[in-house]
Amino acid sequence: MAGLFTSLRDDASLWMDHLSWLDYERRVQAPDATVLLPVGALEQHGPHLPLGTDAMLATAVAADVARRTGALVAPPISYGYKSQIKCGGGQHFCGTTSVDAATLAGQVRDAVREFARHGLRRLAIVNGHYENQWFLIEGIDLGLRDVRLLHPQHDLQVMRLEYWDFLTPQTLAAVFPQGFPGFALEHAAVIETSLMLHYHPDAVRLDLIPDDPPADFPPYDMFPPRPAWVPPSGVLSSARAASAEKGRLLAEEVAQRLAEAVRSGFAR
Repeated sequence: MAGLFTSLRDDASLWMDHLSWLDYERRVQAPDATVLLPVGALEQHGPHLPLGTDAMLATAVAADVARRTGALVAPPISYGYKSQIKCGGGQHFCGTTSVDAATLAGQVRDAVREFARHGLRRLAIVNGHYENQWFLIEGIDLGLRDVRLLHPQHDLQVMRLEYWDFLTPQTLAAVFPQGFPGFALEHAAVIETSLMLHYHPDAVRLDLIPDDPPADFPPYDMFPPRPAWVPPSGVLSSARAASAEKGRLLAEEVAQRLAEAVRSGFAR
């Protein structure tokens, strides 16, 4: 896995874990310092993408934003909340390695508290796993509660975002000329595969992309979950139309618009 990040880590000044504690202290205690914390999952992404896709993409997007804003990128939280049938394929796939909601919220809570202790005032959590969303919110809420109790004068602000929300309808129309199937069905499909072809082309097996029809889920959930609802490949709609050029288009828009959000969201 380390080799996959080599090209992204050429600029050591972006990466918190590549700095000494003294260099980090000087950076993080500046009044306008921002840290980007990627959060992903270890989850199947079909036969053509690696298990670490969610964390890899969240980290790559964060690095692009850091280059535009001067922010630092923290090491990712790489284990996410349990894969769900209708957006991630479910827990029945070998290799999908998930955590309970309280575990993920606890990790985020601790991270928020620790970054506040470092003196940071601006933390942006960049989520790359659909199922994480509400538990990131819980962790942020509990972490800020801790900060208010432990450091009453500290004014830490936290931003939470999903990178796919920064794609415009115009870009989605260009990437999906036959119609956008929706983000839930985009698991291991055109968006993620195209972004991986842009950021980590050596990690994509184009020859193994399945051509299953889109999953057709009912408008309800069942427990225990029904693995038969999911294509055997784990891909919820075909990635055959993915390309590195589409990935570049997606990545540039996401990075530009996310950087603008980081600048404006923390400004006051």
